[in-house]
This record gives sequence, C-alpha cells and structure tokens, in this order.
Amino acid sequence: MFEFESIVFYFFAFLTLSAALGVILVSNPIYAALFLVLAFVASAGIWLLLYAEFLAMVLVLVYVGAVMVLFLFVLMMLDINIDTLREGFWRYLPFAVIIAVLFAAEIILVLTNPKFTSVVGDASAALTDDNTRALGSVLYTEYLYPFELASVLLLVAIVAAVALTLRRRINTRYINPATQVQTKPTDRVRLVSVTKESPLQFSSPSNDKKGKTSCPD
Repeated sequence: MFEFESIVFYFFAFLTLSAALGVILVSNPIYAALFLVLAFVASAGIWLLLYAEFLAMVLVLVYVGAVMVLFLFVLMMLDINIDTLREGFWRYLPFAVIIAVLFAAEIILVLTNPKFTSVVGDASAALTDDNTRALGSVLYTEYLYPFELASVLLLVAIVAAVALTLRRRINTRYINPATQVQTKPTDRVRLVSVTKESPLQFSSPSNDKKGKTSCPD
C-alpha cells in the first residue's frame, strides 16, 4: 500500500504534468497562462513535501501572485491573432519532441545518479530544521556572485522595460505632468451666472436667416 505522502506526491506530479501539457496544447493564450498558474501551484505542493516551505511560498507569491498576474493583464490587453499562433505549431512539432526527449533523458540520468541521491538526502536533512536560514547562508556566501549577477540582470531588464514603454509614439495623446501641476482652478472651471429673467438664446436655422431666435420664459 502507498503511504499518504506518496499519494499526495503522485497527485501533485500528475497535476503538474497535466497543467504543463495544457500550457502547450491549448490554443487560447489566456487558458495557457491559467494552466501555468496551476502548474506553479502544484509545484509548490511538491516543494512542501520536500520540507522546503520557503521555496513553495516564494513560488506562489512571486510567480503566481505577481508574474502570472502581469502576464494575464498583458495578454488580455493585447490583440493577439490566435490563427497566426497556430500556423507554426505542426512545423516545429518534431523539434519540440526532440527537445522534450533530451530533457526527459537528462532528468532520468540525474535522478539515477547515486551522487544526486546523496546530495538530496543531505540537503533534505539540512532543510528540515530551518530551510530559510540554511538557504540564506548558502546563497549569500557560496553563491554570492551569481546572486549579484542575477540582480544586475533583473535591474537591466527593468530599465529596458521602462525605456520601451516611455518611447514616443505617433498619433498618441501625451500629457505633460509639469503642465498639469502648473494649472490653476480658474483654468479648469468657469462659473457663469444665469438669471431667470434673461431669455434663452438657441439656434434655429429654419426660423431666421442668421440662425438665432429667442425663447420667452
């Protein structure tokens, strides 16, 4: 009989694989992004089974709560032609199958390696006590330079995204914030006093050549 942890693991593994297949098989990009969210949540469940709750929490908060929400907003705001996306599916399918087979073979070779099993066992024993402290101590000592390099790359990506969105486009409305700040209340609202005794003037081209006539009270 399977243990409870094994049943939960196979459930999350099946959910992750099904969601990953849904990402690449569905035709609608919105549905693909939602399947990716499901894959991230299922992966977070697998991290919890490995006693890595910090990584599971970061996966849900950062990727599901921030990155995928941004992807959904971008996909819903863009006018994507789904027919154009389907054109190259069958053309690149053999290449995708080759990459998938190579990736699966690499995972099998890593999992069957005895060194990997011993390293995972030692890491699981170290993470059982306080995985956040253990991860931080390793990240900021042994892997400090790769961590700083990743932060620089993210900073460059943020600056590039801001530069791309701030470029001037033709036939687009642009409001200068400095001009908005310098405006006065009198420039925005004009108060007009209207008395009850004064007649109203309105245009009526059929009654007068000048197009004006008066309406009594």
